[in-house]
Amino acid sequence: MTTIDKPRIALVIGSGSVKCAAALGLMKVFEREKIGLDMVVGCSGGSIYASLIALGWSVQKATDTTLKMWTREVTAKRNTRALLQLALPWLVKFDETFGLIDDSLVNRRFREGFAGATFADMKIPLFVTATDLYNGEQVIMSEGSVAEAVRASISIPFIFPPHKVNSRYLVDGFQSDPLPIGVAIKEGADIIIAMGFESPYQDRITSLMRYNFQMSSVTSNNLLKTNYAFHNLAHHSEIIPILPEFEHKIKLFDTDKLPYVIEEGERAAEKQLPFIKGLLGI
Repeated sequence: MTTIDKPRIALVIGSGSVKCAAALGLMKVFEREKIGLDMVVGCSGGSIYASLIALGWSVQKATDTTLKMWTREVTAKRNTRALLQLALPWLVKFDETFGLIDDSLVNRRFREGFAGATFADMKIPLFVTATDLYNGEQVIMSEGSVAEAVRASISIPFIFPPHKVNSRYLVDGFQSDPLPIGVAIKEGADIIIAMGFESPYQDRITSLMRYNFQMSSVTSNNLLKTNYAFHNLAHHSEIIPILPEFEHKIKLFDTDKLPYVIEEGERAAEKQLPFIKGLLGI
């Protein structure tokens, strides 16, 4: 970046389920200050809001769409075949399609919510990350169906079945990097606004699902700290962390707390605004 060139600004939204809606609060601040974005990167729950922001939708429209797409009902129906795979493995072949939840409803919700949008429809360039089930590689999606990409990015291991995109079975983006700053660096961002979240730990482990969520949180939180430290030390790009603080616990489907989450995102953005404006010379 030179003093003549306009710096390229990226927003990276990490995994964090409903907490990722804090990015909408950040956008309220940026829109007020007329700070534009040159790219948006999303991972796991962050891919939902990265996509809504890249589409250029208002905070209200993004909130309304979330309430339609992401509700507790998407995990209500168990996957009978998966249960048989666990109970009778000699009878029902175990394979890469395993997931305890029937994903037909969440698939339909995403297709309806994103209304057939493709990456070519984005007003801001969008990158969505997932993880290849077979080799662990980060997979960066930037073309095709947005609904399919987001569905792959939120494939929580053991809960939702891996999602097949272009012949690859993909699982949750957090498995390779819960805050994919490296994607923004690769795409030439000069200033990276990194909004990351630690995954909540379970108070009690009373079921297989709770056990799985606990192990996922352990993995995700350790990766988050390690990868952020690496990128912050090893690269020239300005990386600005936006870390909302939540006094109240936000669970996976606490969409009733969206106004509170968005407000905390706005508050966290305000704290970093003077530094961001200084970098931009405004």
